[in-house]
Amino acid sequence: MVEDLEGDWHQLRVLDTRAQQEGTVVLDDALRTLLRRTGPSVAMTTAEVDAGLHTPEAARTLLHQMRQRVTEGSRRLGDALHRMYRLRDQGDLDGARQQMRDLLAVEVVPYYRELAQGQLADLD
Repeated sequence: MVEDLEGDWHQLRVLDTRAQQEGTVVLDDALRTLLRRTGPSVAMTTAEVDAGLHTPEAARTLLHQMRQRVTEGSRRLGDALHRMYRLRDQGDLDGARQQMRDLLAVEVVPYYRELAQGQLADLD
């Protein structure tokens, strides 16, 4: 599952970079399939994804939004983990737990939420 997710997210990054450089995307079946498949992994509803499949401009926007969710979620998780480990190593388990709780309060990407919940459980 993680390998599939990483592969899809890698494709999002590559396609979004190209779309940003070229200013457009080719809204073909392959892109539609990728966006539909990837939508749930970045907490986008079917309606949000379907709305982005009507025009190349909408698909480009959707692609960029998906990439942003992955990038921003990864950054938030990495920062929170760094703080959590530092606090844990200092013996402040309550502070370490709070880092994961704070992350869970804002994170929408299911995979990142799952990782944060696992870290929180490990601290208990």
